[in-house]
Amino acid sequence: MTTRSPTPITNGAPSVSRKTAKTEPLNPAPARRPGLRQTPRRDVPACAASATAPTPPARTHGGANVVTVGAFYERGRERLGLRLDVGGGGLAHVIEEPVLYRCGLALSGFYDFFAFRRIQLIGSAEHAYLAAMPEPRRIAALQRLFQAGIPCVIFSGGLPAFPETSKLADSLNVPVFLTAMTTLRFTSQATLLLEHLSAPRRKVHGTMIEVAGLGVLIEGPAGIGKSETALGLIKRGHALVADDLTELRRDADGVIHGAAVAVTRHYMEIRGIGIIYVPALFGVAAVRGEKALDLVITLLPQREGEHDLDRSGDQKRTRELLGAKIPQLIIPVAPGRDLVNIAETAAMEYKLKLSGQVAHRDLDEQIKRHHTGSGV
Repeated sequence: MTTRSPTPITNGAPSVSRKTAKTEPLNPAPARRPGLRQTPRRDVPACAASATAPTPPARTHGGANVVTVGAFYERGRERLGLRLDVGGGGLAHVIEEPVLYRCGLALSGFYDFFAFRRIQLIGSAEHAYLAAMPEPRRIAALQRLFQAGIPCVIFSGGLPAFPETSKLADSLNVPVFLTAMTTLRFTSQATLLLEHLSAPRRKVHGTMIEVAGLGVLIEGPAGIGKSETALGLIKRGHALVADDLTELRRDADGVIHGAAVAVTRHYMEIRGIGIIYVPALFGVAAVRGEKALDLVITLLPQREGEHDLDRSGDQKRTRELLGAKIPQLIIPVAPGRDLVNIAETAAMEYKLKLSGQVAHRDLDEQIKRHHTGSGV
C-alpha cells in the first residue's frame, strides 16, 4: 500500500485526554516550532485505575476502510502471533494511518515529525535504547510516547514490555501487544495485513467465475440467468468465486480482487433447485477463494441490449469499479441463446486480445488486401 508521509508535529499542544478524570500534566514542553502541527497529548489521570475511555469516533480516509486496533488484533492474532499484554480498553481506537512506525526518534525526544497516527513498533534497537536509560528517564520517554495520541504499541522479537508500560497503557487505554516474530518479518507480514484491511471495498450484485484463468464478473437483472450461466461454466471445468453477491477490493496497485462474502462462500442458489454446495457436487477444484477481476460480462434482455450490441468486437466498453476501469462486454439474452457457451467464448476471446490477436482487426486487414488485389 502507499505509505503516507508522517504528519509533521511538535510537542506542546494543550492536553487532550480520553479521560474525564483529574489529570497531572507533563513537564513543560519546548516552544512550538512555526509551521508544524502539535502532537495531541494524553495526560496521565490521577485516578486512571478506575477510569474508562469512550470509544473514539470512526473516520474514513480517502475511501479506504477504517481499521481499528481490535480488527487488526483479531486478524493478526494467529497470523502475526500477537498477544495482548495490557490496555484492552483501547481496542476501539482507529488506526488512522494503517502503517507501522519505528518510534526510536520519538523515544529520544524528537517529536517534530512524529507519525502518531500509526502503529508504534518497538524492536530490538528501541528496546535496548530504553533499557539503557535510567529509570526516571525511561518513564518520562514512555509517558510522552503514550500521551501522543497513538493507537497502540507492539513489542516485537519476543521482547518483554517494560513494567512502566502497564500503568501507562491502562491509564490511557493504549493497547500493548507482544509478538515473538522478528522485527523484519513482523514488519513485512503486518504491512500486508494492514494493506488488506484498509483496502477500499464494495459489494456488487453479480456472480464471479474464474474462466481459463481470468476473473469474470457476470452481472445483470435478477432472474436473467447469472447463476445458471455460472453453473454451466463450473460443469465445463471453470471455478466459482462468488454467487449473487461479490465483494470487491482494490489493492495498493489498483488491481480489483473479487471474493464471496464469508457467510455464502462456495454456496449457490439455483432457481428450481435451491441452495447447493459447490465443493460437494463438483470437488474442491471447482471453487476459488479470491480472484483478480479481469472482465465484466453484463447480461441484458434483448430489447434492452440491442442498441448496445457490438457486432464486430471493436467497441471498447469499460465498467468503473472502485475507481478502476474494467473491460465490459454486453451480451443480449434471448430464448434459445447458449449463455454458457457465449460467456466462455467471450472470456477466451478477451484472453486472445490480451496476447495481441484481435480477430476484427485481422479480418479488416484481410478485406483491405482483398480489395486492393494484394491478397485473397
